[in-house]
Amino acid sequence: MISKNRDSKFIIYQVLYIFVITVLALKGADLDLSKVISREKAVEKTKLDSLKIILDSLYKMGANFDIKINPNLSEQNTELQQKLAQTSMKLQQLTTQIKEIPIEVRTPEVKVEPPVQKEQNVTQLPISFDYSFLQNTWNEVKNGGNVDLTLSDPNGSTIVVVKPGERKRFDLGTQSKVIAHYGSQKTEIKVYPKLPPEIKIERTTTKMNNNDIYVAELQRINSFKVTISDPRPDQLKITPSGPVTITGPIKDKKGNLVYNVMLKLAANQSQFDQWTDRNRREADGRYKANFFFIVVDSKTGQRVQVGDSFYFTDFAK
Repeated sequence: MISKNRDSKFIIYQVLYIFVITVLALKGADLDLSKVISREKAVEKTKLDSLKIILDSLYKMGANFDIKINPNLSEQNTELQQKLAQTSMKLQQLTTQIKEIPIEVRTPEVKVEPPVQKEQNVTQLPISFDYSFLQNTWNEVKNGGNVDLTLSDPNGSTIVVVKPGERKRFDLGTQSKVIAHYGSQKTEIKVYPKLPPEIKIERTTTKMNNNDIYVAELQRINSFKVTISDPRPDQLKITPSGPVTITGPIKDKKGNLVYNVMLKLAANQSQFDQWTDRNRREADGRYKANFFFIVVDSKTGQRVQVGDSFYFTDFAK
């Protein structure tokens, strides 16, 4: 196809060249062609008129053909007239060849987009739970789908089966993951280690900031607040120790266990004197009585102990 295009361009350039040479010869020299060649070989007037029109158009477009022919040279004019006759014949042949060359018509490419495959309906994991699954404790799950939900060990043993709309509690041991089966699908769910409980102790009175601190006053007010945080507080064993009175627990907005701590050292001066006989003063002249909270997770065996101290100078004023 590229070769045909090149042939077409070559023929067209030849035709234009012949047009230019022919008409320039006519306009540049006063030739009487009838004296040189016969009428049968002469260029027809209609063709000459056409060539003149093409030439005029080329001149209007700015073409400048600087070809000069000396009209006084009869031999040159005779030879030129013969060439004009030959050129006319070639022109007819070239015109016929141009008509025979097929015109290439390019059909625009049409991109056909591949059909979009519809995604298969995939059932979402129908699990609703408040916390991540934890090892060595109970866990709870709700089936929010419309098919049965089965949780199993990686070895294939069933842990729990939950019907649509049901909520169930189940225990996990040391599994690092469980498999959720629902319909024809399954999903792995990671099980996280249960962290040890956290104990936070805060002082709630300013009486121990004074120079004189009396046991009788401390035994009438709450001096410390103890907060125990754990996602499974029901499996914790909490043991306070020391000369204290504990009230609580109450649950705060986050579900933490909160205890209030009050000093319980001596009911009277005599008992206080007995206590001071067994305990020495600190370097700053005050006495110190320690207390502790010990928390043990009954399922994981985790044990946490945190404490603080009461400071005082005498039993009463």
